[in-house]
Amino acid sequence: MNDKDLIVVGVDGTDGSRHALRWAIDEARRSGCAVEAVTAWTFEGGVVAVATPLEQQQQAERLSEHEVGAVARDVALTRKVIEGYAVDVLSETARDARLLVLGGHGHGRLRNAVLGSTLDAIVRHAVCPVVIVPAPHPAAVATTPEVAATAG
Repeated sequence: MNDKDLIVVGVDGTDGSRHALRWAIDEARRSGCAVEAVTAWTFEGGVVAVATPLEQQQQAERLSEHEVGAVARDVALTRKVIEGYAVDVLSETARDARLLVLGGHGHGRLRNAVLGSTLDAIVRHAVCPVVIVPAPHPAAVATTPEVAATAG
């Protein structure tokens, strides 16, 4: 298998990343690709809950294992937990991949201004195609198909 048979997906424990991981696995089934689930982590010295870089790395490993272990799969799937900022880690890891898959967060403007900047930066830096899988909006889940069809 070469890198063009690889789909890289960012995994960070959010609903958006869970949807992205499921989408990447479904796409891998269709295309015969392998999936690489990547979790980026950095040590933030001001974080009270995590006192050392080793603890931060272990927390990232647990998150990755939990998220990837929670999906049923019949495709080749590997996990990577890499120290660094998500923009740099995901852009570099997916450099030669077929696709880079990221989860959207589906929040309001203020949160989009803060969190969306990471997605924007990754899209600008990636050299492979990027798929952003939106997280479902709670209101959309609760609506009936008839209402959703007339709302748009």
